This record gives sequence, C-alpha cells and structure tokens, in this order.
Amino acid sequence: MSTSVAPLEMVDTDRYPLTDPGRPAWRETVGRTRAELAEAGCSVLADFIRPELHDLLRAECAALEPHAYTKIEKVNAYNTAIDEPLPEGHPGRTIMERGNAFVARDRIPPSSIIGRLYTSPLFRRFVADCFGLPELHELADPLSGLTLNVIAPGRAHPWHFDTNTHTVSMLTQAADDGGTFEYCPGIRSAADENFPAVRSVLGGDTRPVRRLALRPGDLQLFKGRFALHRVSTVKGGIARHSAIFAYSERPGVIGSAERTRQLFGRVLPAHLAERATRGDELLD
Repeated sequence: MSTSVAPLEMVDTDRYPLTDPGRPAWRETVGRTRAELAEAGCSVLADFIRPELHDLLRAECAALEPHAYTKIEKVNAYNTAIDEPLPEGHPGRTIMERGNAFVARDRIPPSSIIGRLYTSPLFRRFVADCFGLPELHELADPLSGLTLNVIAPGRAHPWHFDTNTHTVSMLTQAADDGGTFEYCPGIRSAADENFPAVRSVLGGDTRPVRRLALRPGDLQLFKGRFALHRVSTVKGGIARHSAIFAYSERPGVIGSAERTRQLFGRVLPAHLAERATRGDELLD
C-alpha cells in the first residue's frame, strides 16, 4: 500500500490548498465549490488526487474488490419498504433492482490513499467549509465511514434520494462503458416532494437529467437529499469503484444493526450497544 505517500502529498495542494485554511487561495476554492453546490447541488474537484498517483489509487482499491459484500435488492427511490401501501401513481411504487456492493472500513488499510485522506483533519475541515458547515466528524462506526462502492458489470445503483444531506465520494476505477453518474438537481424540496416530476424521470424522461464525466482521482461533493440520482448500468468487463467518505455533524455516530447487516452482511458489538449514537449518515 501507499506507505511512502505522506497524508497530504497525495492531494494536488497547488490547486486545492488544504494546508492553507482561510487564506485567499483557500477562500477562492471554497467559494467556487459553494457556488456550484448552491446552483446544482454538486461540485467536482478534478484531479484532487495527483495524476501521478492515479494508478496507485486504482490498484489499492481494486485489491479490495474481493471483500465487497453484495446483496441484490428490490428498492424504490425513497429507500422505503417496497410493500408499504402507497397511493396510485406514487413514484415509490416504481420498483428497481439495486446491485451495488460495499467494502467495509475494517477491510481498507489505513495506509492507503483513501484511508489517509479520510482521517486527515485538514481534509475534513476543507470539506466542511465547502458545505458551509462549522465542523464534521468521522463516523464512530467500525464498518461505515470510509467504504468502497463496487458496481460490477451488468449492475447499477438505480434512481434514489439520499437520507443524508452531504455526500463525499471519489471515483477510483472507471467502467469500460456505462456506470455514469446522473442526477436531477433540486427535483424536490423540503416543502414539495414534486411527485409528478420524480415519476416522470423514473418513467424515462431525460430532460431534467445531468450527467457527470467523472475520472479516477476526482473528488465529488454532492447534496443528494433533494436530488434524484443514480449510477447507470456498468458495461464491459471492469467494475466501477468509488470511495465514499461519510462524515457526520455529530460525533460518535454508529449505524443501526439492521442497516449495517443490510450493507455489509454482518454487525459488530458496537452496532448492538444500547447507548450508541444513531444517525442517517450511512450509505444510501
């Protein structure tokens, strides 16, 4: 693994000045990112990881793929029970197949590029500032927090809304074809679920859909609670890999045993503890 790469040497700090918080270059980068998040709910920081380390980034994460837990599920866009009674025409009645898999945090070496980045206080402060938050915390969950999402050829992560507000991810391996991140910014709001528009997209309407041409090493900041989004079906012979950096505005957050078992096929004592701080910052 990348034991020769110091904690922030993997980041292009000339473009993304993580080591100079509050200075003009930092404020310029953060301001631009905030503007993109306000306009579209999404901002991509291209080549956040230095290009000369892209091969290492890909190799480290590709080595983790055998540890991915896969559970093919029938889901709806709201991640609610598919047998829940809903009114005729409700978009939650549209059932899709979710085929993505997750590598848990305890399988990811702390010395890897994504391991070092996740635990970096400077990175965490930078991300919080980009989202306009006072601070962010690592999850206390031993399996979530930092994970690798794996979408094998022939599978997809279908249209859905996130339960958490802020998502931080990084493509580490692109598919041969397909595996495109697609989203509909602001299609719903806290005041209006806008069911007709959601139902239209689920039915094939592409007019509100934006597509991102993500590359390995790009950092993606995303507000997914109000943006319908998906990763299209992966084609070819190579899986799509992306690292997910989950943070919380509260310290000590641990996922529920039920949700953890669904994502990783197992639980640990921390998930069964009665006094654990539960949250919705787990993967969606």
